[in-house]
Amino acid sequence: MYGLWKPRVLGAWRVPAAGPVILAVNHSHNIDGPMLMGTAPRPVHFLIKKEAFTGPLGPFLEGIGQLKVDRESADRAAITATLGVLERGGVLGIFPEGTRGEGDFASLRAGLAYFAVRSGAPIVPVAVLGSAERRSRLVRGLPPLRSRVDVVFGDAFEAGDGSGRRTRKALDEATVRIQQRLGAHLADAKRLTGR
Repeated sequence: MYGLWKPRVLGAWRVPAAGPVILAVNHSHNIDGPMLMGTAPRPVHFLIKKEAFTGPLGPFLEGIGQLKVDRESADRAAITATLGVLERGGVLGIFPEGTRGEGDFASLRAGLAYFAVRSGAPIVPVAVLGSAERRSRLVRGLPPLRSRVDVVFGDAFEAGDGSGRRTRKALDEATVRIQQRLGAHLADAKRLTGR
């Protein structure tokens, strides 16, 4: 990432140095995940759609600890693997919107709340800004080489309400709290970076 673009990383010290943590990342471009993996202070395990695990990319992604998920169903193997990462004190990277979009955290899926409440892991919001602003003339699907991409880490927070409840209502309430915190972090990150 540092060889191709000019990442500016802000607030990486906010990621706990040890123990389980979930990095909740906005997603507006294909390089957002790799950019975070290349700039985060700890190794990150992402939930990645199973379609990406084809050809030589599949063994590479598995070799660096990425997790395959079937987005069309409740993928029990992916859920178990994800909870395993957190139980071992690892870092889970997740795009809470489930897929690439505007990157504004406008429509969150319940997966982030489930993993956070179930594991008790704190969530660190992450805003990747600048990856989708302009396209390269050389490779149309990428930002221009050597352009600046900002990666802004926010303050860690707990998703649950402290009751330990894991009901559908509790997860829905956690999702609302998470969406508010992620939206506020994105607004702060935009102000901080001038984007």
